[in-house]
Amino acid sequence: MTAGSIRGVTSIEGHGGDQIVATLRTHGLEQLYTLIGGHIFPVLDAAERHGLRLIDVRHEQAAAFAAEAHGKLARMPGVAVTDAGPGALNTLNAIASARSNGAPMLLIAGHPPTGTAGMGMLNETSQRQVLEPLVKEEIAVADAGSIATETARALRLAGTRHRGPVYLDVPMDVLFGQASGEVAPATPSEDAEPAGDLAGAVRLLAEAERPVVLLGSDVWADSAEKAARALVEQLRVPAFMNGMGRGVLPADHALAFSGARKHAFTRADVVVIVGTPLDFRIGFGHFGEAKVIHLADHPSGLAAAAAVGVAGPLTTLLEALSDAGARDHDAWIAELRKVEDQRRRAFDAELRSDATPIHPVRVYGELVPRLARDGVVIADGGDFASYAGRFVQVFEPGGWLDPGPYGCLGTSAGYALAAGTLFRGRQIVVLLGDGAAGFSLADWDTLVRHEIDVTLVCGNNGVWGLEKAPMQGLFGRDVIADLAPGTRYDQVMEAFGGRGSLVTEPGEIAPALERALATPGPSLVNVLTDPAVPYPRGA
Repeated sequence: MTAGSIRGVTSIEGHGGDQIVATLRTHGLEQLYTLIGGHIFPVLDAAERHGLRLIDVRHEQAAAFAAEAHGKLARMPGVAVTDAGPGALNTLNAIASARSNGAPMLLIAGHPPTGTAGMGMLNETSQRQVLEPLVKEEIAVADAGSIATETARALRLAGTRHRGPVYLDVPMDVLFGQASGEVAPATPSEDAEPAGDLAGAVRLLAEAERPVVLLGSDVWADSAEKAARALVEQLRVPAFMNGMGRGVLPADHALAFSGARKHAFTRADVVVIVGTPLDFRIGFGHFGEAKVIHLADHPSGLAAAAAVGVAGPLTTLLEALSDAGARDHDAWIAELRKVEDQRRRAFDAELRSDATPIHPVRVYGELVPRLARDGVVIADGGDFASYAGRFVQVFEPGGWLDPGPYGCLGTSAGYALAAGTLFRGRQIVVLLGDGAAGFSLADWDTLVRHEIDVTLVCGNNGVWGLEKAPMQGLFGRDVIADLAPGTRYDQVMEAFGGRGSLVTEPGEIAPALERALATPGPSLVNVLTDPAVPYPRGA
């Protein structure tokens, strides 16, 4: 690859891989997640020659989940590069998750050579048609000379509100072809003007006697966390957080709440939902008699159920909403704090439980005090991960990852890979159930090979807990809801070269966690928990 720069535009000569790598480097990317395949040899060749780190996985789903998590954590597109056919289609769940979560990511996939459609080439399938409905845009590259331009356009689309995955399809002959291209430096997109009745939202909030704010993932994604905290503090409004909104206010902030949410949403007269859809996680926006103000970063995200909906850059909207002015909400805050404290005390016995088999909540009783304030916690699974959402406290923005509304299991290996790559030296903890472990355990090998410093805590109850109890409630019995009891996931981690610990008694939890957290590289604590204790769900 040869390069020259004129007025900020870099001219690139080389094969298609050189064009892609030069563009990624120009746009600030330092690594890509991939699995080797013949259709993408030029990308791997160029990355190796020009210092773009290759993080290779055992299954393409891990590469794609890592790219999604990279987009969430770094707030710039993460990139996965896969082979054609099976390689591309193995990313489907991660692509769907990124679309659902509004995560900026770019999938670059190889493709059989141009002109061979229907001839029975290796890995030939309708990958473009399958992926197209799941992405913001599908871009098919027609010639080597346009690869750099199209790669830059794909990155820009992925990172533009409302963010999401973009798919770049590059046929094998195009990618191997020699060409000249030009790469312009990345430029920020212009902010759109707010759309909707912003003045009406300000008036409605100013009149509220019992307002509540819920801060969602897009507050973080849109770099609006400072404006969100300023709004809450200036107006003295109680705040709840979900998804990557967790940590926008530290969990120990006087205006931060979690356990009192049902009470708050039932009693509130105005609920401000910022940066998250009005989906099943928050009752589809039905909050008793409360009027809903919905703030989204793009008009496509606004819910019809809201009394007032406004779309635009979230910092702009939050700063405008701060003009509502402070009112005396002390009695309202005190009411919620009382409920919050009661909710927390209700779990004291379970957090300290000495029951055998181990009560799953006891694991959190030992873990939570040992979590670093600036750590990254990753939740992957059904019941055991749901407890994480209830008990884990987040103190800094960007410190929490979960599957989001798509709810896909098996995200944790890829998520941990991205977190450990981006944040060397920070504590990274994965909380997963044994069901979720089965989706991604081959890529524990990837965590070991790339020396990712992560502690995995597996709540192993030997059942599909999210389904077993509800099925029993509906039918009086359950069907295929059991896994093998006591499976030694700790030995799987050890076989890959990591550290594993088996925990069968409550008193063993704390020492095992302390050893794992203090050991460099991947460690897994396999805690055998009571299958008879389901997570308490309201629906």
